[in-house]
Amino acid sequence: MTVGTGSLTFEAVPGWGDIPAEAGLIEAIGVAVDSRDRVYVFARADIPLLVFEPDGSFIRGWGEGLFVRPHGISIGTGDTLYLVDDLGHSVRQFTDEGQLIRTIGPSGKPSDTGADGFDYRSIRPECGPPFNLPTNLIVGPGGDLFVTDGYGNARVHRFSSDGTLIASWGSPGDGPGQFHVPHGIGSDGEQLYVADRENSRVQIFSPDGDLTSIWDDLARPAQVHVDPAGNVFVFELGFHTGIFPWHSPDKSKPSSRMSVFDREGNLLTRWGGNGFPTTPEEFYAAHDVFLDSTGSMYTAEVKAAAATFVGDDTSALPSLRKFVRV
Repeated sequence: MTVGTGSLTFEAVPGWGDIPAEAGLIEAIGVAVDSRDRVYVFARADIPLLVFEPDGSFIRGWGEGLFVRPHGISIGTGDTLYLVDDLGHSVRQFTDEGQLIRTIGPSGKPSDTGADGFDYRSIRPECGPPFNLPTNLIVGPGGDLFVTDGYGNARVHRFSSDGTLIASWGSPGDGPGQFHVPHGIGSDGEQLYVADRENSRVQIFSPDGDLTSIWDDLARPAQVHVDPAGNVFVFELGFHTGIFPWHSPDKSKPSSRMSVFDREGNLLTRWGGNGFPTTPEEFYAAHDVFLDSTGSMYTAEVKAAAATFVGDDTSALPSLRKFVRV
């Protein structure tokens, strides 16, 4: 089964990933690829960090007891890993073998934003400092670190490469530059693409936080990844699953899907969104996407968490998938 169109055509690889039984995998949360095309999977599992060869062979796992609830992963200089723990209110950098290098910003206690847990509606207009349920990180222009913060805040924080907080921007709302759950973030080396999930849009910023564009032909985007050719992959959660308890599924709108744009916001290809997650061209609960040096694509879906308030049986659905560029 192939998905996409033209030069952005992919073939699904059934059953990719030799996941060991002792990993106790519930769902893959994040995925990233290093300079050797090794695949790092951040998971809600007994072993939360799993490493694979491109062919799916398991290399090693680590991280037991280090995280409250895994949420985001990003590759840094020297193939180090930035791991975002939302309920741990922390962002930490590790070696590829699991040695802690440093903690970015405060850790372990939510900042005072007025938020009542994951209820983004309760965040105060002035928001707060790092972190309250942070979601993701990208190493952006100039090597600075940009963190989306997240469920319990409505901001993007910019840190220098040495971990010093430079600036923060954003406030709760649906106006330009505001956020309702800044969930994912990508960069093309010049601009930042923020997945403003509950506003169903991607907002594009300069590194200084100046808003340059808004893309709104989207369905609750979870993550953005920009490949070396400048193709912008937007993985969308959709309106059928992964809802908050005060929401209801809306089957009149798209389910989870993948959309690919150029950097000017022109749609290049799109697949999924039709509500049949058991087929290779469909997704259940988009969460993360990353492409390797060959153009192959890896995706992570939160099939367990996303089913919480809709009651679906997702036991037979994949959470970690690979698609080869054809």
